[in-house]
Amino acid sequence: MPTPWQHRFAQNAKSTQSSAIRELFKVTANPEVISFGGGLPAPEVFPIGEFKSACDKVLTTNGAMALQYSNSEGYAPLREMIARQMDAYAMKLGLDNILITTGTQQSIDLISKLLLNNAERVLVEDPTFLGALQIFGLFGARFTTVPTDDDGLQTDLLPEAFRSGPRFMYVIPTFQNPAGVTLSMKRREALIALSDQYGIPIVEDDPYSALRFEGETLTPLMALDAARLKTADGYPAGNVIYCGSFSKTLAPGLRLAWIAAPSEVIGKLVQIKQGADLHTPIFVQMAAYECLRDGFLEKHILKIREVYRERRNVMLSAMDEHFPKGMEWTRPAGGLFLWARLPEGMVSAELLRTAIRMNVAFVPGNSFFAVDEKAGERYFRLNFSNMKPERIREGIQRLGKAIGEAQKV
Repeated sequence: MPTPWQHRFAQNAKSTQSSAIRELFKVTANPEVISFGGGLPAPEVFPIGEFKSACDKVLTTNGAMALQYSNSEGYAPLREMIARQMDAYAMKLGLDNILITTGTQQSIDLISKLLLNNAERVLVEDPTFLGALQIFGLFGARFTTVPTDDDGLQTDLLPEAFRSGPRFMYVIPTFQNPAGVTLSMKRREALIALSDQYGIPIVEDDPYSALRFEGETLTPLMALDAARLKTADGYPAGNVIYCGSFSKTLAPGLRLAWIAAPSEVIGKLVQIKQGADLHTPIFVQMAAYECLRDGFLEKHILKIREVYRERRNVMLSAMDEHFPKGMEWTRPAGGLFLWARLPEGMVSAELLRTAIRMNVAFVPGNSFFAVDEKAGERYFRLNFSNMKPERIREGIQRLGKAIGEAQKV
């Protein structure tokens, strides 16, 4: 008798849904569709030649190690490099503070396994990254949400939210996904103080901060927390777990990221990772290190910033020209995304159907809201990094036309 699989699925698995972005990829596989949907870096900036040379060198000089099993913590020279880079903020991190992971999705998954029991509460921004919501949902998480504005998370609302008893708070402070907004310095300091006061850990997801086009660099939450501790012994007992990534600065296909945290946290995360995938592919780690070791990344990021700055500017200019009155949108100082709000009475999921008929796509806003999806029905996210300027202009023109047609219905 065939197994009735639907009845065998775990309860949390039954409630899991496909990512709206992954589902959208099925539509945007058509080359005629101009997609502003996924958070895709521009393939034009991938360092293919440098990575090829790095792979050749690794295989030539240490191929046996590169193709063998390895330790779960990650390649020591790469971890040392990451610790040095983060020490620019005087965090004094060492090897025992860094764990290499297979993408930030795995980082969030491992942290959830460490901190979250089934059906417990997580505090998130509203809106927030839908990939994180998917992971938390696998644990049957309940959500407390705090809204954002142009200065990021509204920290004046945090005391009440913290009193709801979340296990931890998940936040993207710089060029947030999906809204593109950045948490102001004043609010960063308030968040760190409140986290300490209420004893609520912070998971800081920071994949975009290197992609700043304008304005001053803001101190990461982890560094502010380290300064609060005033210790010369590294980061032994802080409140922040930091998630970094090479996906947006090197290449997403490498699936290469890291967690920085107190050594006690890293030690337990290593044990959890051993049960997940043993270790992140060592060949990828060694090749990435070889590619990055002579200061390549700093120069490469300058190139990425120029490309993305132009594309953001083109998108904003086209939106000013083609979008109707009554619409609002963010003007991010970096990152990959901006966030738009439709006029009263319009629904972005319905607009998407009209837009796809015109061969243009975006991500409706409802998927980014943890509790009340209706709160996001007027919003949608646009990615400006993946399309060339001429395609951005054409796509925004099509989308403006789609909005105009939807308004007439």
